[in-house]
Amino acid sequence: MQGSLHNAKDNTIKRGRKKERKRKERNRKKERKKERKEEKRKERERERERKIERKKRKRERKKERKRKERNRKKKERKKEKRKERKEEKERER
Repeated sequence: MQGSLHNAKDNTIKRGRKKERKRKERNRKKERKKERKEEKRKERERERERKIERKKRKRERKKERKRKERNRKKKERKKEKRKERKEEKERER
């Protein structure tokens, strides 16, 4: 009789340990899920930032091209005027 009581006590302890293990495993699982969710959120945030940066760079390149084009046209007009003045002087002579 004494042995069976001891055995029951052991089983109770084992059951307690098993439940504790399961509880810890569930907690670890929840924690991993939270971490994955957080990582995905961060990744989405980084992707959003990259997208914004790409748009910004694209806008800058467009502005730069327009500026160069304006400068080029300006230069051409200046050159043309110089040429006309030169021709005008030639005609005056």
